[in-house]
Amino acid sequence: MTGQVRTVDGRVAGRRGQATRQKLLDCLSEMLSSSPYRDVKVIDVARRAGTSPATFYQYFPDVEGAVLEIAEAMAKEGAALTDLVAGRSWTGKAGRQTAEDLVEGFLGFWRKNDAILRVVDLGAAEGDKRFYKIRMKVLNSVNNSLADAIKDLQSRGRVDKEVNAAAVAGSLVAMLASVAGHQKGFQSWGVKQAELKPSLALLVHLGVTGKKPAK
Repeated sequence: MTGQVRTVDGRVAGRRGQATRQKLLDCLSEMLSSSPYRDVKVIDVARRAGTSPATFYQYFPDVEGAVLEIAEAMAKEGAALTDLVAGRSWTGKAGRQTAEDLVEGFLGFWRKNDAILRVVDLGAAEGDKRFYKIRMKVLNSVNNSLADAIKDLQSRGRVDKEVNAAAVAGSLVAMLASVAGHQKGFQSWGVKQAELKPSLALLVHLGVTGKKPAK
């Protein structure tokens, strides 16, 4: 862990304090995977971490404050999603690979962070600007890079200049986010992951380039 970690009252936490704080966050993350967000109580998190509510309150004002810490860390990790698009080729077989890598990386990120993303989506849907900003930070990491890729193809005459790059990119990212958050639902429809990914990659490639990917 790098940088200074402070308690609620502004004191710098030592190594032991930082470890305790991280354990509380880890336990909260685990609980969010199996319990509704609003059912999680400070006393339950503290008990699971082997400490007391008083210790919890040294580092976080409440459960929501701790959840926001987890969400911010997740958003920072999500910034790396831009590498799945930025500087990648969208022509020929390389374009097919780019689309497949984007789908694989996006779905994988969502599965890994499913619990906290559900909380973020809930908060954003309810109008909480803090959660909305975090959600947009994650989505923008892909949205902006996709828009830039489409504009680049337009500048080289490979995509119609009348296409609105921002609108197409936003639509594709919204589709990816919706599908990523519904991965278990697809299984109930009889759609396996191995079948879902190439279908999504096809749609992404078509959206960006206007063409089917090369075989």
